[in-house]
Amino acid sequence: MRIQVRGVETYLYTGGKPFQEVARGQGTAAVESRPPGSEAPSATSAGRGTLHPVPPAVLFIHGAQNDHSVWIMQSRWMAHHGYAVLAPDLPGHGRSAGGPLPSIHALADWCVDLLDALKVTTAAWIGHSMGSLIALDAAARYRERSWANILLGSALPMRVSDALLEAAENNEARAFDMITRWSHSGIHHHPGTPGPGFSIYNQARRLMERQVRGVLAVDFGACHRYADGAERARAIVQPTLLVSADRDAMTPPKAASGLLAAIPGAKSCLIGSAGHQMMTEQPDAVRRALTDFLNAHRPNPEMRPMA
Repeated sequence: MRIQVRGVETYLYTGGKPFQEVARGQGTAAVESRPPGSEAPSATSAGRGTLHPVPPAVLFIHGAQNDHSVWIMQSRWMAHHGYAVLAPDLPGHGRSAGGPLPSIHALADWCVDLLDALKVTTAAWIGHSMGSLIALDAAARYRERSWANILLGSALPMRVSDALLEAAENNEARAFDMITRWSHSGIHHHPGTPGPGFSIYNQARRLMERQVRGVLAVDFGACHRYADGAERARAIVQPTLLVSADRDAMTPPKAASGLLAAIPGAKSCLIGSAGHQMMTEQPDAVRRALTDFLNAHRPNPEMRPMA
């Protein structure tokens, strides 16, 4: 799905189901997008006059040098189990046009503009790594736009090592080597490596190689400079879950302890046998953590007439 955000084309993955625009409330409206030239359903076929529950919206925010595809295993399942899924490519990433934004604040503002463009009033914000800082910042500054927050692979502060910052600026291939090695619990995975020619380890590197040159340095700079995390964390009022991985060398579980202590009522979950890229290394465990938390805090369904 492609939309315009601030006049720039933005790509959105919706989990293999047409996204339903939101008119108001906590989820999506009853009018589904249709192929150009197709006829609208009749009053009989659409069930005009009947009421149906509106699924709550979920916004997936990827991390540095990544795109929507890191969420495939979780977002697609949720789209087919009662949630309206939005997984954008951030500006300058993946299939989205424009250039990367230079700060966490700017990225959080852009995500709110994305929701505005879709007429989504509130969503659960699920962010990984850099995306977790975006969700954190937005949850504090735009409280009414979030009904729950899930921060995966997060840290406070999210400092990037000098060696990695230098490589991101001057030698991206070297930076990709370091990130790929430090983001995974190992090289060979099951079921992540079910047969010859398929490797989640190599897929992660190839995903980074597909991004436009220079994006990594901008993303890492935004994470490294973000200094408002503690203040934002104390201001959060929505239900919040922190998800860490036991073998994460990029943002180890202890790096999230400050966030856990600062966010009122925050819960935590540890994913076993996984590194920073836990969504691909342990997709089912991550999906269960997300859905268990969201199902427990899911807003009461809003009932709307069918179109």
